[in-house]
Amino acid sequence: MQDIAIVLAVNAGVILALFVLAWAACVAMRDCTPVDSLWGAGMGVVAISTFLQTGGGTERRLVLTVICVAWALRLAGYLLWRWRDHGPDRRYVRMMDKAKAERGWGYGYAAFRLVFLLQMPLLWLVCLPVQLGQIAAEPARLGWIGWTGAGLAVFGLIFESLGDWQLVRFRKDPANAGLILDRGLWRYTRHPNYFGDACVWFGLWLVAAETTPGLFAIVGPAYLVFTLTRWSGMPTVEGRMQRRKPGYDDYKRRTSAFIPWPPKTAEPG
Repeated sequence: MQDIAIVLAVNAGVILALFVLAWAACVAMRDCTPVDSLWGAGMGVVAISTFLQTGGGTERRLVLTVICVAWALRLAGYLLWRWRDHGPDRRYVRMMDKAKAERGWGYGYAAFRLVFLLQMPLLWLVCLPVQLGQIAAEPARLGWIGWTGAGLAVFGLIFESLGDWQLVRFRKDPANAGLILDRGLWRYTRHPNYFGDACVWFGLWLVAAETTPGLFAIVGPAYLVFTLTRWSGMPTVEGRMQRRKPGYDDYKRRTSAFIPWPPKTAEPG
């Protein structure tokens, strides 16, 4: 078994290097939006880093790495496209403007302190399944729990990809301006992308959990679900939608927040 502390420390160093380079590029552009795509890409890099450090070669390591890299490429590619198509994320623009106006911080310091410094440890934490799950060489092959997890992860990847595709198509149609997407997967959950993410990472944890170190990686996907549902995910998105979309409250009342479920029927008036 590889030394757990060494593997985790090397991966922390890899993440630090990636974020410092990205921070320098974002400061040069005066735009922090690309950090979102780094969130996905960085996890793929960590999976590969762990695979190389542990010697790879086993079925479990291959499954963890391949699924994680596929997820990372999809998310990073989608977020890069969205950045190029939509322009700078208004959240980061407001954050940087506020830091300058209220605290007198320069762009570089504010970007590192408020954006990059926070996301580095969170990325390392969330992707614990693909780190700890590759540490132990045995059992090398997946059991039924591992294959169940792999299936759940692939399902989640397809689910969130379809949800994002439906949203892009909806927004590209001028006839939908001002309307709320309540068709396709969005009819059954208000956040198919977040639900898909949770499936991917809990699935990867199940693959990892057939090893003793991987069992303790549950903190990664658990934290991811917390941040998606209680912190920076759903609360932020839904607050913005309620301010901008007059019919969003009705959509919210009839549609499941997270886990897909048939919509509620309207109560008789």
